[in-house]
Amino acid sequence: MAYVDLNPVRAGIAETPEDSDHTSIQRRIRALQAAPEPEPSGAQQTAEPEPPIQPPELLPFVGGERQDGPKGLPLHLPDYLELVNWTGPAIREDKRGAISQDLPPILERLGIDEQAWLRLATQFESSFNTWVGKPKHVHSACRRLGHRRARGISACRLLFPS
Repeated sequence: MAYVDLNPVRAGIAETPEDSDHTSIQRRIRALQAAPEPEPSGAQQTAEPEPPIQPPELLPFVGGERQDGPKGLPLHLPDYLELVNWTGPAIREDKRGAISQDLPPILERLGIDEQAWLRLATQFESSFNTWVGKPKHVHSACRRLGHRRARGISACRLLFPS
């Protein structure tokens, strides 16, 4: 998949995966960026965060393989983005293009804080006691539901800076 997703970059038609038209990685990135911010729904229902919105016509990334898990690619979407981003700068003499080594990492280009993402992925339950989302959405949900304070708001601010 990474080879195919990097073809426009290697051919010199696009500078980055997010700029490479007609690729699954661009469709996944656009779906991720276009997804509405989820409104907090109160108490946390599961130990694992919901996977990011992905185009329905593509096989989704579902994380680690589990016997009872959903059908999909056994990798997390941010891990795949990092893999492609890491592979992209490799310069081959028989190819015209490569991702510029001067560009910031893909998570940074997409506005996803690396440390906050790692914290979310490894400490979800302890970081988010009740609410997960952009702070403005969390505060809005608290007001709507009559809660006086939003537990875990500092973790939300770290992961979803304004």
